[in-house]
Amino acid sequence: MYTESTKLQQETAIVISVGRKGEDRALVREHLEELVFLAETAQVFVAETMIQERVSPDVATYIGKGKVQELKELVEQHDAHVVLADDELSPVQIRNLERELNVKVLDRSALILDIFATRARSLEAKTQVELAQLQYLMPRLSRMWTHLSKQYGGVGTKGPGETQIESDRRMIRYRIQRLKEKLRDIDVQRKEQRKQRGALTRFALIGYTNAGKSTLMNVMTDAKVYTEDQLFATLDTTVRQLELPAGTIALLSDTVGFIRKLPAHLIASFRSTLAESMEADMLIHVVDVSHPAFAEHMAVVDETLKELHAEQKPLVLVFNKVDAVEDKDLLETLAHEYPDAIQLSAQKGLNVRSLLRRMQEFCDSCADVVELFLPFSAMNKVAALYTTAEVIERRDEDEGVYMKVRVPPPQQKLMESTYGEYIRAHETAEPAVVNVDA
Repeated sequence: MYTESTKLQQETAIVISVGRKGEDRALVREHLEELVFLAETAQVFVAETMIQERVSPDVATYIGKGKVQELKELVEQHDAHVVLADDELSPVQIRNLERELNVKVLDRSALILDIFATRARSLEAKTQVELAQLQYLMPRLSRMWTHLSKQYGGVGTKGPGETQIESDRRMIRYRIQRLKEKLRDIDVQRKEQRKQRGALTRFALIGYTNAGKSTLMNVMTDAKVYTEDQLFATLDTTVRQLELPAGTIALLSDTVGFIRKLPAHLIASFRSTLAESMEADMLIHVVDVSHPAFAEHMAVVDETLKELHAEQKPLVLVFNKVDAVEDKDLLETLAHEYPDAIQLSAQKGLNVRSLLRRMQEFCDSCADVVELFLPFSAMNKVAALYTTAEVIERRDEDEGVYMKVRVPPPQQKLMESTYGEYIRAHETAEPAVVNVDA
């Protein structure tokens, strides 16, 4: 709740949006309310909101001239520091609005980047955010510099030199290249880490931001991931082991949430983080079913998965926060429309066990059960087998060790290449033992 003292400590903003004619007004209002939530997450006090209905945004000022004058009066009335627009603005639109309003103007993309910058904790996240910020800034340099006079060269230089904006663009391009190289190095390290995790089946929590993924992660693994009723509370990937009902050990990862109108360059910058999810064996799509726009949130996640070429991955749908849903008929309708979905409350710990059982079923359905017989001469391979597969049964015999193991998909080729001769040896060893006894 905001108080007068809170306002004094924060920047004050006016939030604006353009609703296209024929567009659902409730949907436009929902988008605007999300932008307000983003502003609050960035510690900005929203004094007032404004919506203008137009066929399309004005190419010069986003909103019409009359609305610009009305907006200017609101800025003066509330002594606002910033104007936030719900759509991505062009450099021309930003420059013209700032000239008219005498305050800074930010679009949704710039606000999201600002939040990401404050949330980044690891080297990877900080690098990704800086890259996205520079890619966003590059085409907007024309509004950042008003002193585009020439830098005159000194003794021994030829010509008037380059403009300030050309110099800045060159430095930004160089920095972008360095950041991309750093992310490639981090990506290589990530891949090595994933290889070292061995035979464990991997699950990844995905979903719209603030859907409750981190809370669910904490309940299932005791990961102590930061949770808060904020957008983008978690940026860094967290991976934890968890034990499924049958004793199977698996990996669960939690990454940054998705959001509508997420800038394309931001998705590109976070590909190395999202790779943790995209390389999972199964995705767990968490939906805040108590949110009025949860259906649209689901569509945004589906569209983002397509952009990441991950729409074909096995997926289980989880409707979270069912305890906050007042309309119980809605839950019955969803149970009919999505019979395979799981309804739960991560915060209350309700029905989480059903999700764990579904994950166990997936592990069992994907794994191959293999029987091996390793002679004493191959005892050095027994220990490694425990990291390659889940040992179901082990029996020490006179000539070696009999083992029955469950092999997940990531390790099936390795199992065949490393232990193939022992699988075949066991198939012929049993009759030989019988003949000796006879």
